[in-house]
Amino acid sequence: MSEPIKRANSFRYASLSLVLSLACAGLAQADEARPALVQPNANLLVQGIPAIPQSLAEDVARYTDFRGHGFVDWHPKQREMLVSHRQAGANTAQLFSVGAPRNGKPGELQALTDAPDPVSRAAYEPKTGKYLVFERANGGDEVAQLYRLDLGPRADKTPVLLTPPQERHALVSWLNAGGELIYASTPLDRTAQGGSRAEVTTTFWQLDPLSAEPLKSRRKLVELPGGGWFAGQLSRDDKQLALTRYLSANESEIWLLNLGSGALRQVLPAKTQAQANASVKTSYFGAGFSRDGKHLWFSGDQFGEFRELQRLNLATGELQRVSAHIPWDASGVNFSPDGRRLVAQFNVEGRNELHLFDSASAKELPLPKLPQGNVGGAHFDDKRGELAFSVNNAHGPSQIYSLSGKGQLQAWTQAYAPPGVDTRTFPEQQIIRWKSFDGQAISGLMTLPPAQKFPGKRPVLISIHGGPESQASVGFLNRNSYFVMEQGIALIQPNVRGSSGFGKSFLAMDNGFKREDSVKDIGALLDWIATQPNLDASRVLIMGGSYGGYMTLATATHYAERIAGSIDVVGISHFLTFLKNTESYRRDLRRVEYGDERDPAMREHLEKISPLTNAHLIKKPLFVVQGKNDPRVPYTEAEQIVAKVRENGTPVWYLRADNEGHGFARKENQDFQFYATILFLRETLLK
Repeated sequence: MSEPIKRANSFRYASLSLVLSLACAGLAQADEARPALVQPNANLLVQGIPAIPQSLAEDVARYTDFRGHGFVDWHPKQREMLVSHRQAGANTAQLFSVGAPRNGKPGELQALTDAPDPVSRAAYEPKTGKYLVFERANGGDEVAQLYRLDLGPRADKTPVLLTPPQERHALVSWLNAGGELIYASTPLDRTAQGGSRAEVTTTFWQLDPLSAEPLKSRRKLVELPGGGWFAGQLSRDDKQLALTRYLSANESEIWLLNLGSGALRQVLPAKTQAQANASVKTSYFGAGFSRDGKHLWFSGDQFGEFRELQRLNLATGELQRVSAHIPWDASGVNFSPDGRRLVAQFNVEGRNELHLFDSASAKELPLPKLPQGNVGGAHFDDKRGELAFSVNNAHGPSQIYSLSGKGQLQAWTQAYAPPGVDTRTFPEQQIIRWKSFDGQAISGLMTLPPAQKFPGKRPVLISIHGGPESQASVGFLNRNSYFVMEQGIALIQPNVRGSSGFGKSFLAMDNGFKREDSVKDIGALLDWIATQPNLDASRVLIMGGSYGGYMTLATATHYAERIAGSIDVVGISHFLTFLKNTESYRRDLRRVEYGDERDPAMREHLEKISPLTNAHLIKKPLFVVQGKNDPRVPYTEAEQIVAKVRENGTPVWYLRADNEGHGFARKENQDFQFYATILFLRETLLK
C-alpha cells in the first residue's frame, strides 16, 4: 500500500473514531440528563401509570417508614412480651420478643421470625413459654397455617408446619393446663369439585404441637355448618369453649362447646327470648368465663341500639346489665389472673376507650390517666396481673404500654418516625356532621392541612372505609399524612349508613335494596363541602378500599361531574360476579349484607346498581389497585372494571400485585402504590 493511501486510511479511521467518541459522549450526556425512574418489582403489573421519577420517591421517602408495634402475648414465666413490628429495612411485620423497660427506656426487640409474608397472630405455650405457635398465610391469600417455633439459645429456629395447607386455619386458644391447643379450620374452594362449595363447615380441633406427627395426633372436637363460627374464651377448667355464631352484622348467637363430649348448647339468645322476639335481631360478641365458670361475660345489643357489657348466670339464666350507663358498643372482654377484675373497650365515636370493672360486683372501677388516643389489644398478664394495651393517635403509630395493679404506667416500645418528620405537628381529626337526602344525620372525620402553610380553599380527598360494617376511627393517618401536610389536601373519612359504632339501626340502613342510600350519603357530603368556606368543591377526589372501593366506583357513576377522579382499591365492581367468585366460606355472610342473588328481584337490583353495569358513566380518571391472591374480592373484579372503563376512552391506571391479597402488606408494593397515588393526585386533584 502506497504512503498516500495509508495516510488517507489513517485519517478516515481517525475521523470515524472521533465521530464514534462524540456520539458515545452525547449518549452519556443524554443518559445523565434523563431523570432516573422508579422501577416496579417483578410482582407488579403496571398499566397506564406514567413513569414515576426517582426524585418523587426520594422526596416522599420520609412518609413511608412510620413503624409502630402491636401487642401479641405475654410470656408466661418472664416479664416479657411478644409483639409484631416491621423493623428497619424489612418488607413485612414479624414477631419480636421485648423485655421489660429499664430506667424509663423500652427494652430491646429480639427478632423471632423472618419471612416474606407477615405474621398475623401468635401465642406462647402457656406453662413454660419454651415455644410458641403462630399463624402465617402466603401472598395475601388468607389461607393461614399454624407453625410451631421453638425458643431458647439452643433451639432450631426453623418453623414447623402443624396444619394441612389445603385448609385455612385460625389459632383459638391453648388449654389452661398447657401442652395442647385448639384451632379452627375451614375448607377452601381450590379443593372443591368444580372450584366452588355448595356447603361450608367450620371444624374445631385439639392438637399437640410437640407431636412428631401433629395431624395424626389432632382430635376433632366438633364440625359445624357454615363459615361464621368464631371462638371466644376457654373456661378455666378446660371443659367449655364459648363460640360466637356470626349470622350478620346485626345478628349473632353464643354457644357453649363441651370439649369432652362435643355437645353444643345455645345460651344466647335464650330460646324463650328468641321465640318471643323472632323479628328482632340481636348481636352478641366477646364471650368469656368468670374464673369460677359460673358466669359468662359478653356484649349484646338486645336492650337497645348499642352492645352493652353483660353478665349471664349460666345456672339460672339471669342477665345483669353492666355498662348500661355507657351508651356505646363494648368489646374485648379480658380477665385479670385472679378473676377479680375485667377490662373492656368501648367505641366512643371512633375512639376506643378502656374501662375497668369489678367482676364480683359488676361495678366500674377507676383507672389512672392513660395516654391519649385509640386503645387496642388490652390483655392481662396471667402471672403478675399487669395490663398490656396499645395506643395510637394523630401524633404517632401504635405504642405498647403496661399498667400494674398499683397503677404504674410503663412504655414498652417506642414508635419510629423517620428523620425530617415531626409527627407532633400533625393535626387532630375533627368530627363533622351533615344531613343526607332523607334527613338522616351522617358523620365523619376531617383532617385539615396547616392553614399558615396552605391558605385558601383546600382540595378534598374523601377516603371511604370498607366492611361495609367497619368504621373510620380516630388515630394515626400514617402515609395519608403526606396528602395533608405536604400537598395541602383536606382529608375526609365518612361513616356512611351501614357503618358500625352508631347503633344497630344505623348499621342495617344500607342492607339489600337500600344499598345505594349509602352512595347518596356521599352525594350529601359533596353538598356539605360546597357550603364550607375552607373547602374547594370543584376539586374533590374519591378513594376507598374493599366495600369502600365499591362506594368509590358507585360515586364515580352517580356524581361524575362533581369529582376530579377516583381511586378504587380491591373494590367490588359487580355484585353478581363478586358473590359468584368470592370464597365460599364468605358467600352466605355477604348475601345477608348485599342481598341474595338467587332471588330474581334482588338479582335484578344488584345487576342494576353494580358499577360495571354503569361503567359508561365514569368520565373522570380512574386508578385501580388490586392483589392477585385476594380471596374476598377476587382480582377479576378489578380487571373487568378496568377493561370496561377503558372502552369509554376514560384514562385508567391499573396496579396489580401478584404476591398480595386484599390490600398490600409488603412495603415495597405499598411504596409503589403510594408513589403512583401521589402522581395521580397531582394529575387530577391538584392540577
